[in-house]
Amino acid sequence: MQPPKLEVRNVSKSFRRGAAGTLQVLQDICLEVANLEFLALLGPSGCGKSTLLRIIDGLIPCDTGTIHLNGQDITGTPGRGRGMVFQTFDLFPWRTALSNVEFGLEIKGVPKAERLEISRHYIKLVGLSGFEESLPHELSGGMQQRVGIARAFAIRPEILLMDEPFGALDVQTRDILQDELLRMWEQEQKTVLFVTHSIEEAIYLADRIIVFSPLPARIERTIPVPFARPRREELKTEPAFLELRREIWQMLKKGLRT
Repeated sequence: MQPPKLEVRNVSKSFRRGAAGTLQVLQDICLEVANLEFLALLGPSGCGKSTLLRIIDGLIPCDTGTIHLNGQDITGTPGRGRGMVFQTFDLFPWRTALSNVEFGLEIKGVPKAERLEISRHYIKLVGLSGFEESLPHELSGGMQQRVGIARAFAIRPEILLMDEPFGALDVQTRDILQDELLRMWEQEQKTVLFVTHSIEEAIYLADRIIVFSPLPARIERTIPVPFARPRREELKTEPAFLELRREIWQMLKKGLRT
């Protein structure tokens, strides 16, 4: 049996709240992500999903627990083997689209000619050919997020971490980018850990869905997604899709009431 690409072992996290004491956000989280799997983290807003993603990326420390990537302990080590896409676009406003995609490669010391070739490849892959020299303020929100996705793919990470990347977009743009992401994922063969609060998005994109409880976040249930790939927009109206969506919504509502 192939070992997991990513292992999260017994991770807990609390934040200080001044005179109010501490707030426990994550409680003994354990999960595994298989190689080339698309795993979605789903739960109520503010339940700690994004916090877990930042711990995995090494941006913030955990109180207890460890993170392993390809069997190597990477706990508290930023970036190595991981690419991050945030909900906010986080592009450098003074850099062009192409230059933003280049940034991670530049930091890694990739020679200019090579990083230009790689960056142009991913600009084309996200459908932004012709916009290489555009600055972020000249691009729509959806186009800016395409740049962010291209930047994350360009460093060729072992695992792609996506923190509600489409949450700030309108519904039409979100649906388009979901299909674009699936196309890129199938073409580039990446392991993805995807945070969302949208049940429909989780079902449409993922191989498995991990459902979190309200704070302090625990894993309530792991749900295999039974739909074959490739997936297309029509799937969202099929009775089996709608029934699974209803079941997950009932589960989330029950958790919010307890």
